[in-house]
Amino acid sequence: MPSTPPQLVERVRHVLKLAGFHVVDESDDTTLGLRVSEAPGGVLVSWTTSHGFTALVADRPGASGNGVRVVVQAAVTSLLVQCGHTVVEAADVNGIVVLAEGPAAGA
Repeated sequence: MPSTPPQLVERVRHVLKLAGFHVVDESDDTTLGLRVSEAPGGVLVSWTTSHGFTALVADRPGASGNGVRVVVQAAVTSLLVQCGHTVVEAADVNGIVVLAEGPAAGA
């Protein structure tokens, strides 16, 4: 039986913290780190960086902040998939969605 979104939010937050990611409160939109919150059909994981980081990456020849975001999202996605979750790219926001259905959702 799939987890309800609040249970899945807590499970995803727990897994990310165990892996060493900095997970911030979902209602805090200013603190830097991974934010985990309820979303339609599952849980949204998004990443907030500082303006300083964005500027630092933008100053590097051939680098882009989007490239770094892709790498972070790939790492988070891989971790969650290895834990048995189904993960898809969020369509309308910058992040990934952990779907509420699947074998690990109820674990």
